[in-house]
Amino acid sequence: MIMSSHRTPARQQGVVLFIALIVLVAMSLAGVAMVRSVDTSLGIAGNMAFKQATLQGGDLGIKEGYNWLSTNNTGTILQNTATASGYYSSSPGSVVEDWYDISKWNGAKLANGGLPDAAGNTVRYIIHRMCTLPDSAYNSANQECALSVTSGGAAGGSMSVGATQFEGIPALYYRITTRIDGPRNTVSIVQVSVVFKV
Repeated sequence: MIMSSHRTPARQQGVVLFIALIVLVAMSLAGVAMVRSVDTSLGIAGNMAFKQATLQGGDLGIKEGYNWLSTNNTGTILQNTATASGYYSSSPGSVVEDWYDISKWNGAKLANGGLPDAAGNTVRYIIHRMCTLPDSAYNSANQECALSVTSGGAAGGSMSVGATQFEGIPALYYRITTRIDGPRNTVSIVQVSVVFKV
């Protein structure tokens, strides 16, 4: 009689299947996290692009403010406030302006005739003469202005030691502050100081 040594296979425990399922779940979670990370990065990059576009829109407000100043820099026009043009003949003083608060822009001038620029930005600007007293001459009593006066080497002057020095024509500082409101609630504030001779 021949005996067969036939073994019956042992029952599988399913441990490998359990480990494979855990690895698949971990890989799925990693894939979802990566998709969300890329999505967030794209959103941040898009917002930075909108912010950059609003900064470029600030050039429009600065240019219009500068053109207004250079056109009206004759006689005593710049001694008086002209709110319709967004011009103030004195600085805000020691008050710290919150330029991101839209209520501070009630007296601003809308650039581009109030129309949005090509990127959809609304641009407004305010010009301040950097003096303490409004509606008065730069050299009036108790007036303090940010001035630039060249001396030495001015027309008719001499650079030699002990020579008489002639002061040049004083120049006043003006500050143009521009607010740009763009798409997706982006807001940029740009300030520039310019100097004009009196």
